[in-house]
Amino acid sequence: MVPRAATRTLSTAEERRTALVAAAIPVFAEHGFRAASTVEIARAAGISQAYLFRLFPTKADLFVAVCEAARERMLTAFREADDARSDEEPLHAMGRAYRQLLEEDRDLLMIQLQSQVTSGEPRITESMQATFGALYELIAERSGADDEEIQAFFAMGMLMNTLAAMNALELDAHWAQALCKKDEFE
Repeated sequence: MVPRAATRTLSTAEERRTALVAAAIPVFAEHGFRAASTVEIARAAGISQAYLFRLFPTKADLFVAVCEAARERMLTAFREADDARSDEEPLHAMGRAYRQLLEEDRDLLMIQLQSQVTSGEPRITESMQATFGALYELIAERSGADDEEIQAFFAMGMLMNTLAAMNALELDAHWAQALCKKDEFE
């Protein structure tokens, strides 16, 4: 009797792209766009480098997909925070959600910072512009805040990014406490 061949479920290209983006996030977060190795990313995803380039023809294409995943994570967190709030101000709820993201997902933070310092790559710049545009639209729609209030919200977010990148959110030093305004988002 001939043994039956094991059935194997093949992944679709879209499933592989999603898995590849997830594998690429920590590599890009640690090394940045320029220094990240596509060999290392492919290895982390369990695929060949050649297949990586079939799924994403350029390294920039993959990095843009990583940036888009980060954008969706932030947008989802803001929507969920606004949906879950009761009498809390929308900007306050979204600010707390963002702070929680920064505390729980250092890779998300680093992808944001890496994407903001990657110059000379127009598609990455366009992706960041799309991110800020989408965040602005969601925040404006959900909060009803005016441009000045939204600008202050973004400014606080950028300050939080900088402080989180240097691990200042965990410090007891007076300067860190003053700049982090820990009670503002709690």
